Amino acid sequence: MTVTLREMRWWDLDRVMALEEELFPEDAWSRGMFWSELAHARGRDATRHYVVAESGSRLVGYAGLAVFDRTGDVQTIAAARDHWGTGLGARLLTDLLTAATAFECREVLLEVRVDNARAQRLYERFGFEPIGIRRGYYQPGNVDALVMRLSDPASSTATAATAANPVTTEAGASTANPASTANPVQGTETHG
Repeated sequence: MTVTLREMRWWDLDRVMALEEELFPEDAWSRGMFWSELAHARGRDATRHYVVAESGSRLVGYAGLAVFDRTGDVQTIAAARDHWGTGLGARLLTDLLTAATAFECREVLLEVRVDNARAQRLYERFGFEPIGIRRGYYQPGNVDALVMRLSDPASSTATAATAANPVTTEAGASTANPASTANPVQGTETHG
């Protein structure tokens, strides 16, 4: 079945929360955190971009970007387990980078678990480069985060288009906080 992306709205939060809690039971975002993000996603002064992925009537993924002073920050990317390796993570990331370009971001940052090589490979395909480590960033577990940066997201459009249609399996389509270090869905979920 075809997967479509569209703007996340408040009425999506029940389904978003169900997927969030399924994928990240130990450190899921609260409904209030999503509400707070969506409060800044519309209108002339919007500083957020959130999208959901649907397959028929089923929500199979979501992603969000925050913008501060022309710097984008990937807040979350998540996909249902049965959509890992399908390219959905790359599609969601492409959507966020398109939004970053529309926001005229000079760069986009994200955090990813240091033990999540699959997600790191996805981000590298998009042109992200490691710039630092945040010690003990992911809790529970006290796992370090690798901070990655994409300089000039507007110039990476071709890279993003190529990465969104991968030949190889991509990073499992999630950069939201993992439930555990054994969970193959590992990556970012930050509030900046």
